[in-house]
Amino acid sequence: LYLQKQKSYFQNFYQMMFPMNHLLSVYLFAIAIFFGSNRWQSRFAYASNFNKPHSHTGKVEPFQPGDPKVKLDGKALRILKDGKPYQTQVQTKDSGRGLVVQDVDAPTNIVWDRILDYDNYANMVPKTVDSKNYNIIPHKPSKSNNFLEKEIFTRMKVGFPMLKLEFFVRHFLYIQHHKSLTWTLDYTKESDFDDSCGYWYIIPHPDDPEGKTRLYYSVQVSMFDWVPKFVVDFMSSKALTDATAWVKKYSEIEWAKVVASGGGPQSVEGEGSKPAVQKESIFSRFFPFVNKKKREEEERAAAEAAAKAQALEEQEKTESRKRLLVVRAGWRRYVLVSVVLVLAMYNASLFLGGMHEKSQ
Repeated sequence: LYLQKQKSYFQNFYQMMFPMNHLLSVYLFAIAIFFGSNRWQSRFAYASNFNKPHSHTGKVEPFQPGDPKVKLDGKALRILKDGKPYQTQVQTKDSGRGLVVQDVDAPTNIVWDRILDYDNYANMVPKTVDSKNYNIIPHKPSKSNNFLEKEIFTRMKVGFPMLKLEFFVRHFLYIQHHKSLTWTLDYTKESDFDDSCGYWYIIPHPDDPEGKTRLYYSVQVSMFDWVPKFVVDFMSSKALTDATAWVKKYSEIEWAKVVASGGGPQSVEGEGSKPAVQKESIFSRFFPFVNKKKREEEERAAAEAAAKAQALEEQEKTESRKRLLVVRAGWRRYVLVSVVLVLAMYNASLFLGGMHEKSQ
């Protein structure tokens, strides 16, 4: 009797609920698009193409390397001293662009090494799921090329819930002369961004040139109409402060490790480093005891740096575990919601089937 009743329910479902069956098919098809293979994602979720040129060769005005000439008043300096980013505006020919200033407790060569470590961006930069250089072109700096040192071409992918955007970036490096890095899209490749350009300006901190850095960052992004609004909002506003935050964090972690190991500003060679000549006075050579206080201070600073490095590493491990938990919880939530919706539709079909059976 029970089996006959169940069979009756299924018969009523297919006979009387044909429209709902269509709805269920559409729903399951949508799940396949969002949760399916990369083949589905590449066909429906984005249109980037490594072998196809972009639809244009530039809509937004590119940044120029060099000093942005931003005046920092007393309020701005207090914000920077507290370790927070200071946001302001810079004017272009047509409009204004947001710009962030951030002080970093690390030398400029350490900061440059973090910024230029594109192959490791997925482990440092928020929302970045993949990043890889596909071409590097060195240049001989001269007046004719505005002292360009290098071009770096990078394939990047950023991830949001149920959406990934891939884009191709062409970086222009001007460290020695302009202390800058600018970028645009690589217009020989088709990106999921309509257009994008950006700018880093990195200088030694005026109060501590050997141990600290002041960085300036700005970016402008133009998105296609099909990109969700929350992604557009993130790329145009929160991405500004997020960019300087990750550079500050990982530069300070690396610098703390260097100091803890007994190194100094010139002990780490990088893109922004310059050779230095270590000088030692004759007086200190023959009377080393006069530098005892200095050595004690250096040892204390090294111990503090070691403790700071360990604390930052523990913080990074904790945040990594949290990110993993969020990803797992997010996918579980999507799966549970899908199951609940399918079961709700099935129960509705059983209920309506029962009503139809009673009416007969």
